[in-house]
Amino acid sequence: MLLNLKSFLKEQNPVDKGFKYNHWNPTDLSPCRWPGISCSTSINRVTGIDLSESNLAGKLFNNFSAMTELNSLDLSKNTFSESIPSDLGWCRNLKFLNLSHNIIVGELNLTGLNKLEVLDLTMNRIHGLMIPEICDNLAVANISNNNFISGSGFEFSHCKKLKYLDLSYNYLTGNLSFGLDMLNMFSASHNNLSGSLPSWIFTQNCSLQGLDLSENMFFGELPTSITNCKRLVELNLWGNSFSGSIPREIGSVQSLKELCLGSNNFSSDIPDTLSGLNKLVFLDLSRNNFGGEIQEIFGQLTQVRFLVLHGNSYIGGIVSSGIPNLVNLSRLDLSDNHFSGPLPVEISEMKGLEFLILAHNQFSGNIPLEYGDLTALQAVDLSSNRINGSIPPSFGKLRSLLWLMLANNSLRGEIPSELGNCSSLLWLNLANNQLTGPIPPQLASIGADPLPTFLLNRGKEKLTASPGDCFAMRRWIPADYPPFSFIYPLLTGKSCRILGDKLFMGDGLMPVCEPGSNVRKNQVPGYIQLSDNKLSGEIPPEIGNMKKMSMMHLGANEFSGRLPSEIEQVHLVVLNLALVTCMI
Repeated sequence: MLLNLKSFLKEQNPVDKGFKYNHWNPTDLSPCRWPGISCSTSINRVTGIDLSESNLAGKLFNNFSAMTELNSLDLSKNTFSESIPSDLGWCRNLKFLNLSHNIIVGELNLTGLNKLEVLDLTMNRIHGLMIPEICDNLAVANISNNNFISGSGFEFSHCKKLKYLDLSYNYLTGNLSFGLDMLNMFSASHNNLSGSLPSWIFTQNCSLQGLDLSENMFFGELPTSITNCKRLVELNLWGNSFSGSIPREIGSVQSLKELCLGSNNFSSDIPDTLSGLNKLVFLDLSRNNFGGEIQEIFGQLTQVRFLVLHGNSYIGGIVSSGIPNLVNLSRLDLSDNHFSGPLPVEISEMKGLEFLILAHNQFSGNIPLEYGDLTALQAVDLSSNRINGSIPPSFGKLRSLLWLMLANNSLRGEIPSELGNCSSLLWLNLANNQLTGPIPPQLASIGADPLPTFLLNRGKEKLTASPGDCFAMRRWIPADYPPFSFIYPLLTGKSCRILGDKLFMGDGLMPVCEPGSNVRKNQVPGYIQLSDNKLSGEIPPEIGNMKKMSMMHLGANEFSGRLPSEIEQVHLVVLNLALVTCMI
């Protein structure tokens, strides 16, 4: 039967791409040594087929049931298309089925798979699913990123051993109409679910560790019964219309590590019981339109490392709330509020700060020199304010800095040559200011060696994604220019944190050919944006050293002279010199 499968796949994929099945030798006495094939040693029968990531396309084989002992089938990360043959539902011994990351359409009938334990259909175009009436063995079901349009998971409610259920990124409607007691992880994010959360879905037997209902249309108050879930580690309700107070009782869930309640209508009365959540690391209360001064409770959350409060219409209170005293804080996002006046110099006391995001406010005056003492900083975003001083030379001490965003201000003076000491700096945006003078030759050294920072980030604990991360990521990406434009549509929900993690760990996103080679390597796309300033003089020949840059936008300045020939050494995808007077 495997040889029939081989013939079928060759017919569907006539171009030889080094497929695993090319090494299936019919003269072997047993197929158990063939790539992608596993067998039972006791009965010498095929029990597993793994053709994942094999560049396969076309239809699915329609006679898997002939392999009567088959218990594991992995066809993930290919481009199989069309509908799933009904034969698959007759693989009576199948326990593990992974069809994820294909382009399969239609409905899937699994009613004969009573032994199924793991089902992964994520990233397809399936719109219907029939599961067995007896699914007592099913423990994991992931049907995320498909085209399901009805139901909200109720069809899985009779699967008594189910622990992990992911329905996210579909078009599901209705409300939650089944209890969550049996589950450890449940995600229904990015659907069209609505209604209030009934208190009865969280009983005393609740074993939930992760609950993600983000980006739906739920409303009403958050039931206090959610605190029955004493093992809850992650709670994500971002992007709904919940209102009323955050329950004080939430402070009794001592296991809580990530609390994401952003983009709702919660009241500004934040319970002080949050300070008792000793394991709380990530807190997102963005876009609740609190207004006024930042609540003092936030200055008491000394255990929190990620604090996201953007889009709340705050007018003040950064210092009075005590936030600068949070010495353990790694990420502070206060962007898109109504802060004004000088940037708080007190922030410079937060020595562990890695991400400082104060964009889209009305700050004015100088950037404090003391910000250069925050040597752990990896990202600084002060864009779209009214800052009118100069760029501090002290920023040259930020050797771990990967991203510096000062665009859309009124910065004056010259670009400090000390920025060239920022050996990790891959993404520099100084556009739309009033900077003058030449580009300092030392600036060509930025981003020369980001590897130490990447290695530091790879060793850190990863957190689950918050949709609130998208706002910062969208400012990072110059969407009008390739190779960045293809990324922009991907920035939804979880993908923002995932993409951000990839970038700040140095995982390549863009395939680039080395000079003189046809071999492509994935590269982290760096950029430098200096457009819409009053920079002058010749572009220095040292620009040829900026090997990590994929885009240079130098337009709308007052440069003169010839473009140095050394620029040919840079692996550029975009070079913009519009509205400058230099000769190419």
